[in-house]
This record gives sequence, structure tokens and C-alpha cells, in this order.
Amino acid sequence: MKNFKKYLVVMLLALMAFQVLVPVLSADQVTDVVVTLGEDLTAEQKASILREMNMSDINEEEIVYVTNAEEHQYLGDVVPKEKIGTRAISSAKISLADGNSGIMVTTENITYITSKMYANALATAGITGAEIYVTAPFNVSGTGALTGILKAYEQSTGEELDEDLKKAANEEMVITADLAEDENVSEDDAIDFMNRIKEEVDKQKPETTEELRALIQRLAEEMGLTLTDEQLNQLVSLFDKLKNLNINWDKVNETIDKTRDWLNDFTQSEEGQGIVNAIRDFFRAVWDWFTSVFTNDDEAVVTSYLRK
Repeated sequence: MKNFKKYLVVMLLALMAFQVLVPVLSADQVTDVVVTLGEDLTAEQKASILREMNMSDINEEEIVYVTNAEEHQYLGDVVPKEKIGTRAISSAKISLADGNSGIMVTTENITYITSKMYANALATAGITGAEIYVTAPFNVSGTGALTGILKAYEQSTGEELDEDLKKAANEEMVITADLAEDENVSEDDAIDFMNRIKEEVDKQKPETTEELRALIQRLAEEMGLTLTDEQLNQLVSLFDKLKNLNINWDKVNETIDKTRDWLNDFTQSEEGQGIVNAIRDFFRAVWDWFTSVFTNDDEAVVTSYLRK
């Protein structure tokens, strides 16, 4: 049993070492790469995250820093202060692309906001093509990362995003995550529901709050979702703001579709399959090595452990 514990630790360290950033955009698609770091990272954490991003050689003046005050500015209306916290930690690497190629997001140590939630909120904010890696030195909710990504986008492109739009994008991200917290609602259900609302708002163009409320209620019923009064009010408030922000919903929905297609195409591509095969081969090699170091008794312990 002692051997089992010892080698289990070794295997877990090997798995951690195997985690890498897999670029999806080709070099000729990328127009700029921007790094945003939480201002409250220690020097050691900052260096570690830059290594993780393969950006250790970046010049200090090229880094975009995000403050905790900025996180509170954009999240304060929808996230409790204690949940936002007092330190800016979440960081991101953003590779911007020309045209509407879609948004691909991967995360590390982000426990509350998912990749798809980031991508949808960024599409609402008007970003159409990017590959983004969101990370932190330890587990964090990730609610503050969107603030940094949008700030980096503005500095890279010189395009100033509408303040109300940035707040609404953050609100969308948090509301989607809150919906997915419901034990009866999956992450995909929550995201699909938000996208359906966007599509129907674009098609039907509700003029009054009452029409918008009825639209959201109808879609929830069609998808078999039961909304609390608080959830319904949050959704009505969010989309009431969004419909008055001159958002090009056709473009937003196109970006969402491109993102979905991009992910599907990549997983089916030679490169994507190569990565899948490499991971599979790695696990096989680790398992072969792992079991070879045990006695018969140890192997029985491993088998029993894995069957739990």
C-alpha cells in the first residue's frame, strides 16, 4: 500500500507535467497576442503563469494588468463583494484573429466559469475571433478574468467597447454560471438557453419588458427549464439592457456558430486526432509503467481503487 501511495503521487505529477497549451489558430491567422495578469499575483506566481503560457520572454510594458477595483466595477452589480474578493488573480493569454473565426477558450484552475460561458459572453461583447487561455496559480472562480480579456482586447485593437456592454457581458457570464449551478440544469442547457434567447430576441425584437418576459418564459417551458422568480427577473433585466445596446445579434449568433464549428472541426482534424492519440498513448505508457512497479498485492490495491 505504501508503494501504491508513493507511485500514485508520481503519476499525478506526470499527468500535471503533461498539460500543455495546444494552439488552435495557425500562425498566419493570429494578428496579435496579448497577456493579461491579475495585479495581485506575486512575482513567483507571475513568472510561473508566464512560463505556463509560453510567454516568459514578453516585455513588461506589453503586459496588461487588471486590478481588483476593475473587477468590482464590472461585477459589483451581479456578484457579491465577498465572492469577487480583494485580489486580482485570474490571468489570460489572448491570441486575436482576423475576421469572424470564432472564439476558442481553454481554462486551468478556473472552477466556476466554463470555457463556453467565456466564449458566449465575449461574442456578446463583440469579439469575433480569438483563442484564449484563462488560468490562475490556484483554484479561483474565474469571474474576474473576463474583465482582463476585454481590457486586453481594447488595448490591442484600439477599439473602445461600450461600458454598458462590458458590464452586460459580465452579467451574462455570471447569470449563465448561476443557472448551471441548479442541479436540474446542465452547463450545456444553460448555454443553449441563453443562445436561444439571443436568437429569439433578434427574430422577434420584443419592444416592451412584458414581451421580453413572455419570450423568456416560453423558451424556458419549451426547453423544460423551471426558472425561479429571481432567475426570471435577472434574465429579463439582462436582455432588457442588451436589446437597447445596438448589438448586432446576427453577428453574435454567427460567432457562436463559428465557435461550435471550430471546436468540432479541430477535434476531427489530423492535428486534433493526433493530440487525442498522444494523450491516449501517454496514459497507456504511464499505466504500463505504473503497474510494473507493484507487487501482486499492490496491483490488487490499484485495481480495487480504480473500480471505486
